[in-house]
Amino acid sequence: MTAEIALPAFRPEPAPPPAAPPARPVAAIVLLHVAALAAWAGAYIGNGPFSKLFTYRLLGLTPGTHLASAVEFFVFEVPKVLLLLTLVVFVVGIVRSFFTPEKTRSLLAGRRETAGNVLASLLGIVTPFCSCSAVPMFIGFVTAGVPLGVTFSFLVAAPMVNEIALALLFGLFGWKVAGLYLATGLLIAFTSGWTIGKLKLEKWVEPWVYAMKGPAGTFTEEKIGWERRLEIGREQVGEIVGKVWIYVLAGIAVGAGIHGWVPENFMAAIMGKGAWWSVPLAVLIGIPMYSNAAGILPVVQALLGKGAALGTVLAFMMSVIALSLPEMVILRKVLSPRLIAVFVGVVGTGILLVGFLFNAVL
Repeated sequence: MTAEIALPAFRPEPAPPPAAPPARPVAAIVLLHVAALAAWAGAYIGNGPFSKLFTYRLLGLTPGTHLASAVEFFVFEVPKVLLLLTLVVFVVGIVRSFFTPEKTRSLLAGRRETAGNVLASLLGIVTPFCSCSAVPMFIGFVTAGVPLGVTFSFLVAAPMVNEIALALLFGLFGWKVAGLYLATGLLIAFTSGWTIGKLKLEKWVEPWVYAMKGPAGTFTEEKIGWERRLEIGREQVGEIVGKVWIYVLAGIAVGAGIHGWVPENFMAAIMGKGAWWSVPLAVLIGIPMYSNAAGILPVVQALLGKGAALGTVLAFMMSVIALSLPEMVILRKVLSPRLIAVFVGVVGTGILLVGFLFNAVL
């Protein structure tokens, strides 16, 4: 009998990991962004002449007609708002790389209510937030020990007074309107959160929220370089502009219709200073709507151009952004109907007061 010789099993050597792509020089990255900024500036400057050329030369529409006014408004505003939105979102993406949701929770946890309300309102300006993230943000804040009133200050400020809304307001209406919106939005966020905190309504939060374990350990900030921050800015442009462009087109289409066909000063009759019911009506109309700052601002611009009062229009804009019906539906997962009603009542009252105040003094 022949002895069998055991041969060692053949094990192929593991393939070496793929080589990382060579990093581009910092100078090349800077030059690319400078070139992109120059192209952006050229497109923004040439937008006005292009809209007139397209409307009256290419389409051959007669100046002064309703259709020509509407088309020129649409063709001018679409590139303008999308260009502004792209630049703002890119810059905001870089800013937001310094303020992650985890860091925000860490900053707010354990704060006293009054100081926490102020800080939460201010952090809401620079922290990524939208209606779809209302529930996870709420759960994360509560389980991290952030007081309920402070959490609500953030929930109001983040969508309503975010930096994208402020930058677009500045670009479309100037620093005075943007500053007024910032001041009143922060005041509403602070007052609403402070009031809800004083009412001690924790019992109206769904019980399973408080039963969840809070995040373990301490927060550690990830150190990233400027190349990564620029990349985050570009990613934010693709993500946010890719999601909201349809709302921008819809809002501008509505604004174009108002601009072209609504008679001059018609809006003054129903949304002017003289009609006491204009502010409550604007809020009631705004709540069922769903939009963001980029989508609603062209409508605001058209309403102001047709004679609507600034206070009424700001109240309408605030109600659309901060009290949208879809956000209330989402928040129902973590809040009882009574707490949602209190939230809508408190924030709505603040918006009404802002509308009446601006109509009285401006």
